[in-house]
Amino acid sequence: MTLVLGGARSGKSRYAEELIVRHAAPWIYIATAQAFDDEMRARIAEHQARRHNQGSNNQGRNDQARNDHWRTIEAPLDLPGAIAQEPARPILVDCLTLWLTTLVLGGHDIQAATSALEAVLDSRQTPIVLVSNEVGLGIVPETRLGRSFRDDAGRLNQRMAARARHVLFMIAGLPMTLK
Repeated sequence: MTLVLGGARSGKSRYAEELIVRHAAPWIYIATAQAFDDEMRARIAEHQARRHNQGSNNQGRNDQARNDHWRTIEAPLDLPGAIAQEPARPILVDCLTLWLTTLVLGGHDIQAATSALEAVLDSRQTPIVLVSNEVGLGIVPETRLGRSFRDDAGRLNQRMAARARHVLFMIAGLPMTLK
């Protein structure tokens, strides 16, 4: 398992895609975002287009072959279930922070959801790359909800980093190896 952390527009998703396509296709992309407005729809379309238009990888696949080997699963809430249904394929989860947002805003038990995620991750034998935002480096959020979310995200990232074989932090498109 690899955890790719970073701030907004740090290159996390692009780098995570590069990591997962080093493994045999098909690749599973588990999307946790929900398109509630035009801005988020545009972000999702950008991610989809990048996967569609990526150049060849280290294994020499051409653009069309790479596109044909991506399968997207939308899992804004049941991330553990989505991972469990693909036990033998390389998976890219993008991103844990958006999954956490859905849990928090829906009033779900964060501890139980994180434990369920940990259980399914511990049972995996195939590659998985998790993407998550590092939200604790900025100013202290003004609202109680914002502060609580920042704390929940920090705890989630710590728990995933403890399980991960590799942890990378993206800054300006450059990966820094933490573990």
